[in-house]
Amino acid sequence: MAARARTVYRCTDCGAEHPKWAGRCDTCAEWNTLVEEPVAASVAGSAARRRGGSSALGTGGRVVEPQRVGDVSGAESSRIRTGIAEFDFVLGGGIVPGSLVLVGGEPGIGKSTILLQVAAELERLGAPTLYVSGEESALQVKLRADRLGGHAAQVSLLAETSLETILATTAHHPPSVLIIDSIQTVFTGDLEGAPGNVGQVRECAARLMRFAKERGVAVLLIGHVTKGGGIAGPKTLEHIVDTVLYFEGESSLDHRVLRATKNRFGSVDEIGVFRMTEAGLVAVANPSELFLAHRGGPTASGSAVTALIEGTRPLLVEVQALAAKAGFGTPQRVSNGFDARRLAMLLAVLERRAGLTCSALDVFLNVVGGARLQEPAGDLAIAAALASSVHDRPLDQDAVFVGEIGLGGEVRPVSQVERRLAEAAKMGMTSAFVSKRSVPARTPRNLRVHGVDTVQDVFSVIAS
Repeated sequence: MAARARTVYRCTDCGAEHPKWAGRCDTCAEWNTLVEEPVAASVAGSAARRRGGSSALGTGGRVVEPQRVGDVSGAESSRIRTGIAEFDFVLGGGIVPGSLVLVGGEPGIGKSTILLQVAAELERLGAPTLYVSGEESALQVKLRADRLGGHAAQVSLLAETSLETILATTAHHPPSVLIIDSIQTVFTGDLEGAPGNVGQVRECAARLMRFAKERGVAVLLIGHVTKGGGIAGPKTLEHIVDTVLYFEGESSLDHRVLRATKNRFGSVDEIGVFRMTEAGLVAVANPSELFLAHRGGPTASGSAVTALIEGTRPLLVEVQALAAKAGFGTPQRVSNGFDARRLAMLLAVLERRAGLTCSALDVFLNVVGGARLQEPAGDLAIAAALASSVHDRPLDQDAVFVGEIGLGGEVRPVSQVERRLAEAAKMGMTSAFVSKRSVPARTPRNLRVHGVDTVQDVFSVIAS
């Protein structure tokens, strides 16, 4: 009679093991994160054999002489340019050989499309690429390649889900870049359990990382996302890889945002903007122009423009606010693209420090274009939009508002004001409201900069 496989309960956030299920992980204190994972008896031994070690001394490995960092020889490998400028920009200048990149996003957002375009461009530039499809058949990938056109038909394709077969194929036909769609469909025979479970995803990602480092092949993985927006599988998956990219966008809009949340070879929080077309995703060279495309005509009240810094790129976005008489007992506070708790704080500050009463009004806030307002530099634009909506008085459509609002109603300076103002002047803005302490010595030509101390000062200038 075959022995029953041992199982453990592993936390998908921190990876801690538990002998039995519990509602909360004892290590990271997160709720409902324990998932049952079968553990084969031969896994530990096979892992030790793969490392070439012996467990006779209880260490499970061989002794290796360490070396000083200064004695390490070699130089940084040149990056692989994909030919897609926005994709290279988010990665920090191109794909680093031997790196492991994880691309996540909601279903239908364009993950497979953008990576097939990347593979096509790499083939055009002479970098052999292998596209492994575990979710779609070869015919489905061919239909997408026919729609994209170009060199997509020249990409090498492998419809396979076995990790051992994939690695053996790449050893026989070594590519420069390996693309796997997706990591949740790949499995290894050394572990029990269906593809996509915690153990399979973690083990397959770890082996692909070792393969990338040993062979110098760049590996790009596609990952599904959960209902909460995080990449499905264990949280350690994001710790294993070198770079994590998220594909974002609204299904009702034709543009997509590629955001880097982790990058060992470049800066984080960089974004690349693409437009979805019939022929695939097209890079947008000027994202500010895209987000402000509908501001040419008359502007209604409750609209203001702010300048953000996404990674190293300045970006102008429009903020819309609507304050209306509450139809029920408790006024609503609804925000899209902005933290609802910070909105509540700003409303309290405006009422106490600037006399803008919204306690009996429903307040709706929207960041246009599906952008996210995460840094406090947009506080001043939100305050101006709220005041404009409450008094039903449109703001100057060529004005930009940049500043953080404190609890005392003061306007605080933000970083990189010069770059934000330069982007505003580039987009045709004629006036800017910033903190008086952050007014630069040299301002862009044709841009009038107003230095203000408090929110009340901003409202006074607007009303004058």
